[in-house]
Amino acid sequence: MSTTRVSSHFSKSRAVILVPGLLALTAAPVWARHIEKHFKVDAHPIVTIHNPNGIITIKAWTKQEVMVMSDQTSDAIEVEADQANNRVDITTHAISDTASPDDMRADYQVNVPEDADLQIHDDSGAVNVANVLGDMNVETIAAGVGMADTAGYTTVSTVNGSFQCLRCGGRIEVRSISGNIRLEDVRSSDVLAQTSTGNIVFNGQYLPNGSYRLKDYSGVVEVRFSPADSFDLSATSLKGKVNNEAKLEPSHHGFLPRIGNSLVGALNAGRARVEVTSFNGTINILKRN
Repeated sequence: MSTTRVSSHFSKSRAVILVPGLLALTAAPVWARHIEKHFKVDAHPIVTIHNPNGIITIKAWTKQEVMVMSDQTSDAIEVEADQANNRVDITTHAISDTASPDDMRADYQVNVPEDADLQIHDDSGAVNVANVLGDMNVETIAAGVGMADTAGYTTVSTVNGSFQCLRCGGRIEVRSISGNIRLEDVRSSDVLAQTSTGNIVFNGQYLPNGSYRLKDYSGVVEVRFSPADSFDLSATSLKGKVNNEAKLEPSHHGFLPRIGNSLVGALNAGRARVEVTSFNGTINILKRN
């Protein structure tokens, strides 16, 4: 069951918009239409969003309902939010053959229960998720993705959008072609981060028996550590450089040097496994400041 509020008006205001790695004060667009809907859901609801262009902000709350607020700039598109059993589907689609790319923009504010599972597709704009503990799959073309305090199985795929994660747990898999990847204070035991021409920064916790795989082609991979951390390291750049500030001992897990510039060894007991690979990029193993 849902409740709906719809308003059509034009207003000029200023809005604070969260984008990955940046809090910016910016003038809001002139909205043509505002919609608000509420859906009562059971435990572990699924929320899907398909949006060609716009900013999607998703936050967890304690209510057992999904609230969808949308703003669109043009009457050439339509926003649909519907419920089927324990699933809420949100879609932006054109209703005019002459709709331009700018007309296709819709911004969303969505509140969900903490245990919600998310499936998001946003071609351009930004996706921001906070405090959601369910599984998430995010696909974008140019939209950046920012997450904070999440804990589910997270998969992210972008073409040239960036990805930033702060205090994220659960299994994390992120792949990009040219976007940058930044993992700060990550609390996951299974991380895969891969990009072709972007940069990767990993500054997280190394949990016992954890696996951390960082791969790039030509960017810079930076791995931050503290002297008390414990991991077994294999770092290889076929044609690039490997710079190291860690005092390593022989590998505990049988890592062997590979072709090119390689670094193999253990820090302390080597309880986690860290594998960093690059073709001609630079790998930096650096102490935390």
